[in-house]
Amino acid sequence: QVQLVESGGGLVQPGGSLRLSCAASGSIFSIGAMGWYRQAPGKKRELVAEIFSGGTIHSADSVKGRFTISRDNAEGTVSLQMNSLKPEDTAVYYCNAATPGRIYWGQGTQVTVSS
Repeated sequence: QVQLVESGGGLVQPGGSLRLSCAASGSIFSIGAMGWYRQAPGKKRELVAEIFSGGTIHSADSVKGRFTISRDNAEGTVSLQMNSLKPEDTAVYYCNAATPGRIYWGQGTQVTVSS
């Protein structure tokens, strides 16, 4: 079992920055990929970025050059540094962890980009 707790969401103006953090507890050494997804109102949940235990990263084209994902395998944490935020980045952001046979989700944290 893995539990995920997110922090760091909030309200920011366009062009601003936020940092999201996610801490895993439980069987953290069983985790393969960790990542961030987001879901805007009326839209499907989509991948923002994911990072594998070996360091390979996949990011959505819409965030490349603006968002950076990082991970501490020993601590079971994953972070998302978001720069140059745009109104279209507004969504609930969910932390995700994949283990053999199961995917875990955090409770979500709201990110709102508005002037």
